[in-house]
Amino acid sequence: MKLFKKVKRIHFVGIGGAGMIGIARVLLKKGYKISGSDLTDSNDLKKLREDGAKVFIGHSKENTQDANLVVVSSAISKTNPEIVQARKDLITIIPRAEMLGSIMIGYESIAVAGSHGKTTTTSMIAKILSVANLSPTYVVGGKVLSTDENSDLGEGKYLVAEADESDGTFTHLQPDVAVLTNIDDDHLVHYNNIFENLLDSFVMFSENVPFYGYLLINGDDKNIKKISKRISRTQITFGMSKNVNYQINNIKPNNGKQNFEIYDKKNNKNHKFKLDLPGTHNVFNAAASIGVALEEGIPIGAIKKGISEFSGVGRRYEKHNIEINSKEVVLIDDYGHHPLEIESNINAYKEEYPNKKVCMIFQPHRFSRTAQLFDDFVKALSKTDLLILLDIYSASEKPIRGIHSRTIAETIKQMGHKDVTYLKSHDDVIDLIMNKIDSFDIVVTQGAGSISKVCESIKDKWAK
Repeated sequence: MKLFKKVKRIHFVGIGGAGMIGIARVLLKKGYKISGSDLTDSNDLKKLREDGAKVFIGHSKENTQDANLVVVSSAISKTNPEIVQARKDLITIIPRAEMLGSIMIGYESIAVAGSHGKTTTTSMIAKILSVANLSPTYVVGGKVLSTDENSDLGEGKYLVAEADESDGTFTHLQPDVAVLTNIDDDHLVHYNNIFENLLDSFVMFSENVPFYGYLLINGDDKNIKKISKRISRTQITFGMSKNVNYQINNIKPNNGKQNFEIYDKKNNKNHKFKLDLPGTHNVFNAAASIGVALEEGIPIGAIKKGISEFSGVGRRYEKHNIEINSKEVVLIDDYGHHPLEIESNINAYKEEYPNKKVCMIFQPHRFSRTAQLFDDFVKALSKTDLLILLDIYSASEKPIRGIHSRTIAETIKQMGHKDVTYLKSHDDVIDLIMNKIDSFDIVVTQGAGSISKVCESIKDKWAK
């Protein structure tokens, strides 16, 4: 059923972004004519073309012809020729989150927000609902490994979506259920570098939940605690603290997998779970998903099966087996670009691979984030065994004087780290890895920018 009257063709500027392509795919399946543009082509865009979308490589004012509505990502400049032309033609322009909010109408919607863990938690909830034969619609900011898609149009009543706080537009969403995984000092440029402004936006998002809905929140997170008293909606908590509604207990790592328990205080029941992902942060993601599922009345058997069968999300601790000069090596690819995410991953692979040496290849993301969290990055990256630093991925930001990957490398060296290398060219990574192969057993590609291409190059050369 069509949602929007008189809208025949929807054009996406920056359609290749993870959040954008997921929404475009759902609308395409709903029967809308979809077009879009991006600077570079990809396999995902090729698949979207095969499904019937018209995709342009490069931005041109001609691309918006015949469009009734234009959707933009936060990365798109107001001077983009398609945006300029759409304004001249009086075509309505809306942010990605507003389109997502419109799609939610008519569903029982669940939106997952937070600084870290959004994609994994959203995907876990969708997996549980699928196992329970509820056929959810979902839109996530990464590729679900079991389906190789970042969205799907289901036949059931639920829609599960990731709510991105990076540009503040998640306040357009009005979900029936909102999940808050955590709140950290990230994406502050949009909030005038004022942390309180970020907290205010989470309060606004939370207050958008209707009176009959509820919030499922991390009861251990200090910043969520700061705002919880300002939120009038029903709040249900998860975490390791004794006063939460769904308490995490007895976490037992086991060769990259984890056993843990959730105590359901309301029903005085203790449930045991198995998770095929390492790291305490993933147990928290699972706990949030389990809490939502229990509140929605999903049978415990389906919840346990959904958690145990969840295989992860692309570029979230995604593992590949490679062989370099006859030496078997594990390649881990991860999107994490905040110091806390880096530390979580370091803890995860040390837990999964004790006594193994790890070479991390890290590309900082945005000059503003690197400047704001410089000391935190130095602290986190200093915990690596071997470190290769690539140039900062600008994400269209202008350089900041004195903020450079070379500076991070030099600072870490001064702290006593014995194996830190700065590389200007991605092409030099392969040669450096080969030269250092005797010094590590695991290689990690870490970051949110173009480093994914480095991972692909490594796989192309050494995949088993």
